[in-house]
Amino acid sequence: MVLEMYLDLFSQPCRSVYIFAKKNNIPFDFKQISLLGGEQYGEEFRKINMISKVPAIRDGDFCLGESIAILTYLAEKYKTADHWYPLDLQKRARVNEYLSWQHTAIRMHGSKIFWQKVMIPQVMGVEVSKDRLAGTLEDLEVSLKLIEEKFIEDKPFIAGEQISLADLVAIVEIMQPVGAGLDVFEGRPKLSAWRDRVQAEVGKELFNEAHQMILTSQEKVKNMDASKMQVFKPKIMKMFF
Repeated sequence: MVLEMYLDLFSQPCRSVYIFAKKNNIPFDFKQISLLGGEQYGEEFRKINMISKVPAIRDGDFCLGESIAILTYLAEKYKTADHWYPLDLQKRARVNEYLSWQHTAIRMHGSKIFWQKVMIPQVMGVEVSKDRLAGTLEDLEVSLKLIEEKFIEDKPFIAGEQISLADLVAIVEIMQPVGAGLDVFEGRPKLSAWRDRVQAEVGKELFNEAHQMILTSQEKVKNMDASKMQVFKPKIMKMFF
């Protein structure tokens, strides 16, 4: 049975899994789950992942959720090139350090920027105050600075000379606020140069393909049926407002 991947490329973690599988020629069946349509809460998908989150995979009778768990599972099952998830103890620790940190830092802050600048005002119909947005921007700045100064430092990539899962997970999160019209690379030559190296390693065509949905999202939300999102409004406001 072919590996099934349940994804929505609107989601940062889904993009990291998609890029990794494509880049490493891992065969899979793409199963689209529309987050904005609430398909993750459907009965059929909950048989795959009862947590109702994407990405998720089904490999025969084995189902797995959570992007980091999926990425490391794929790296080890398909024996991808060592640089993605190095066997070297300290290099792997450096990758794990970033993967452990990012959940409550760049992921949270990049997501909030996107929702506060695009989804909440345009789809939810709720005005986001300048003070609230400024606070979120300040948090994002702290995370971006840490990525540059602590994780990239003066290295080509987070774990050293070669790209790893850490870089892949980092770039998809950093691209989320870009989709909201915020150029996070402006005035950050180190971050910009790192982005260019990651893009070159992934391949420009695949990089652009994976990010097409988020980079055109501002146009897409204009034609979105906002009524479909209202049922999720309390949950969304609690998470991102």
